[in-house]
Amino acid sequence: MALDLTSATDPARLAEFYRDLHRHPELAFQEHRTAGKLAAGLRGAGYEVTEGVGGTGVVGVLRAGAGAGPVVWLRADMDALPVREATGLSYASTADGVMHACGHDLHVTWLMGAAEALAAGRDAWAGTVVVVGQPAEEGGGGAAAMVADGLHERFPRPDVVLGQHAAPGLAGFYPHTPGLTMAASDDIDVVVHGVGGHGSRPESTVDPVVTAAYIVTRLQSVVSREIAASEAAVLTVGAFHAGTGHNIIPAEARLSLNVRTRNGNTREKLLDAIRRTVTGECQAAGCPRPPDIGLSGGYPVTVNDPGTDHRVAETHRRLFGAHTVFDFGPVMGSEDFSLLAPEGVPYDYWYVTTTPPDVWEAAEGEELTERLANVPGNHSPLFAPDLSVLVPGVRTLVSAALTELRHRPGTG
Repeated sequence: MALDLTSATDPARLAEFYRDLHRHPELAFQEHRTAGKLAAGLRGAGYEVTEGVGGTGVVGVLRAGAGAGPVVWLRADMDALPVREATGLSYASTADGVMHACGHDLHVTWLMGAAEALAAGRDAWAGTVVVVGQPAEEGGGGAAAMVADGLHERFPRPDVVLGQHAAPGLAGFYPHTPGLTMAASDDIDVVVHGVGGHGSRPESTVDPVVTAAYIVTRLQSVVSREIAASEAAVLTVGAFHAGTGHNIIPAEARLSLNVRTRNGNTREKLLDAIRRTVTGECQAAGCPRPPDIGLSGGYPVTVNDPGTDHRVAETHRRLFGAHTVFDFGPVMGSEDFSLLAPEGVPYDYWYVTTTPPDVWEAAEGEELTERLANVPGNHSPLFAPDLSVLVPGVRTLVSAALTELRHRPGTG
């Protein structure tokens, strides 16, 4: 029996839901309104709903065919970013300095539409669908919080976990990468300890601002001079905080670093170089005590199960056309999606391109990579997905879920 997507993929209804989420973005672990809307929609569709998982997470469970069959999890992240929106959209953010600049409002809309479609067509499949609305993907450790709150014990154990992400690129394509698809991420906090004093008497101080500036500069050569060209790595200084006034040399300076790597050896080499560089510069400056260097968070690599990815990609080719699915290769972005899958459980994570055609055509460049560099991407204050992707994004999730529900013997 075929699944009727008509009611759950009404463009006007999806657009209304999406615009409302976009107008009301919420930061990590503050997604109370968003979670409430998702929970209410899931209850209305017949799901057993649990709220407050890992803080603000939502889990919905739906069984069909007496629950005999595989258990498929579908995930969307819900949090927004501390970005001031500059899109000029009629439905732009109403929260000052907060914006859905990474497409998580799209993710929730897609998930809601897919959940409703699967519920409406439950006669067409057998097994269990678990819908996961995850908080705090943006560096907040939301997946880990849900797992720590018993996600893997309180709900049906998955046979497969599926997810997708909005991405820049001409709307209408669905990149799939079997195996390694996203890098690991580590956040490092550094505190440089100096000796504060009056700006007129720098000789009586040890200026941590100057020392931290040397650290920032020297770190720029770590990847280019210590990591082999065949290895991918990124080292970013995301924040530099020091001082309280024009004429006061502060007693400390703080740096926030981020590292992206694709294998453990490169990661350790990069972290060792950071520790050596920071410590060495502080010693050279005569700092009164060693710097504080600590890992404050991070995500593992995301490695799609090849078999699952091939099946889902083939389904998307049949659904949208062979030309719409391609392997873009691993990217240096990072995700905590993989933490939702218990050890040994396969998962698959793909992309839905969302750039409006007029924006794409106006972008400079002939090659794909050149165009991508010249359109607003994730985390940009100008990120504005085309609403034409609302229905296809629901269909990608539904078709992937049905593919796995019908393929896997399951444990349900």
